[in-house]
Amino acid sequence: MAERHIDLNADLGEEVTDDVALLHVVTSANVACGYHAGNEQIMRAVCDEAAERGVSVGAQVSYDDRANFGRVAVDVAADVLRDQVADQVGTLSAIAVRAGTAVRYVKPHGALYHRVIDDPLQADAVLAGSGDLPVLGMPGELLAAATAVGRRVLREGFADRGYGADGRLLPRSEPGALLDDLDEIAAHAVALAPDVDSVCVHGDSPAAVRAAAAVRSALEAGGWTLRGL
Repeated sequence: MAERHIDLNADLGEEVTDDVALLHVVTSANVACGYHAGNEQIMRAVCDEAAERGVSVGAQVSYDDRANFGRVAVDVAADVLRDQVADQVGTLSAIAVRAGTAVRYVKPHGALYHRVIDDPLQADAVLAGSGDLPVLGMPGELLAAATAVGRRVLREGFADRGYGADGRLLPRSEPGALLDDLDEIAAHAVALAPDVDSVCVHGDSPAAVRAAAAVRSALEAGGWTLRGL
């Protein structure tokens, strides 16, 4: 039987979790680029550890909105958003190279992640600001636009989030949106795996490290080989 590969990613550099411990479990790190959280010193620390552990580094780009942790949609002009994305990717890329690694993909964060599923202007801005990097996300305008211009598309599933009947994540304010039972999270990851390239465990959860470890164990027990993006 052919070997089955899956990636396990988490958000790092957000100053809310144990980055080093997570980097011992995940295979890809979505690194905050300073616009919703983090700073260059934290980016350096994450990239150094990721390079040492063989963990892939991705640029977690967001709205320029630290006050709301990037979780409020912003009606920013497309050219401004493009330049903000380019700034974030450029900053992290320079840091990653100095650490002996490279930025391997781009993933929007928070409200921007959800906005570019439906908003073609903001989706195009994210693409324009991120060079030719592969794009990690859920189906919608961003992935469709990336596919149309020949960019590599990586499909993502969320182990610790509930989904609605429409296949999208439930809003955080709704019951069932946030999963906290480790067995449930692990089982959800295994169920998602056949249809995605990467499974995400949110790094800002209090149980992020334990959840990521449970997911990794369940995936491996299910016959998956974990490999970074």
